[in-house]
Amino acid sequence: MQLPVPLVTIGLLLASNVFMTFAWYGHLRFKSAALFTVILVSWGIAFFEYVLQVPANRIGHGHFSAAELKTIQEVITLSVFAVFSVFYLKEPLAWNHLVGFAFIAAGAFFIFHKWA
Repeated sequence: MQLPVPLVTIGLLLASNVFMTFAWYGHLRFKSAALFTVILVSWGIAFFEYVLQVPANRIGHGHFSAAELKTIQEVITLSVFAVFSVFYLKEPLAWNHLVGFAFIAAGAFFIFHKWA
């Protein structure tokens, strides 16, 4: 049984974003680590992001347009980052963050709505 393209694409993008978020922001909890070290570790983590991201876009393109893929990516990125920020970095999300995310979600609506 083959999984639907949207499910595979979104699943891979979600997993890649977890790696990307740790690669880009995970080192913020380790301020005493040398910058060169965190760059190398982040680069190593980012490799796994690419291993998932590239197939996600390859599989999803055709079912989704490139603009739709990028929009899915950004909505997932913000969702993953919001959870990461609260639970890993212990930084609260304020009302203005949520309003900004809502505006991005509204943008996603306009990208995906089929206009006649």
